[in-house]
Amino acid sequence: MLPLTTALRANDAMESPSGSVILTVSGTIDTTNVDDTAQFDLDMLRSFPATSFSTSTIWTDGVHMFTGVPLASLLDTLGSTGNTLRASAINDYAIEISIDSLEDAAPVLVYEMNGEPMHRRDKGPLWIVYPYDSEERFRTAKIYSHSVWQLDRIEILD
Repeated sequence: MLPLTTALRANDAMESPSGSVILTVSGTIDTTNVDDTAQFDLDMLRSFPATSFSTSTIWTDGVHMFTGVPLASLLDTLGSTGNTLRASAINDYAIEISIDSLEDAAPVLVYEMNGEPMHRRDKGPLWIVYPYDSEERFRTAKIYSHSVWQLDRIEILD
């Protein structure tokens, strides 16, 4: 597992976002900052150790460099105790993902594409991305359905 940031450790106080909230995590988590949720602005997500990789996607042209936080690391930091997560987009598209399927390096909660912050028109500000080109197992209908763009909510379910 990746090391935890000092600002976000399970069972420690978590800072509140000072910028626009781009992600709200709720459900069975131990660490919160607004009521029973963990809310993040972009700077808070950037405080995590970042992962970057280049890959093509079925939704974009060519190969792009993606940078973000491994989803497993984020949930670990929040003290997630659930078995399933529901990832929801701004347009209310939602998919359930088994937490057991999360790996240290995939998927990644991406906040930059080609070194630039992602905007709504670019599938941002957050997008769940896998290193599709690295292994055939990341190029399946199931994995593609987990690749939620314009992500703004994650709920951890029992």
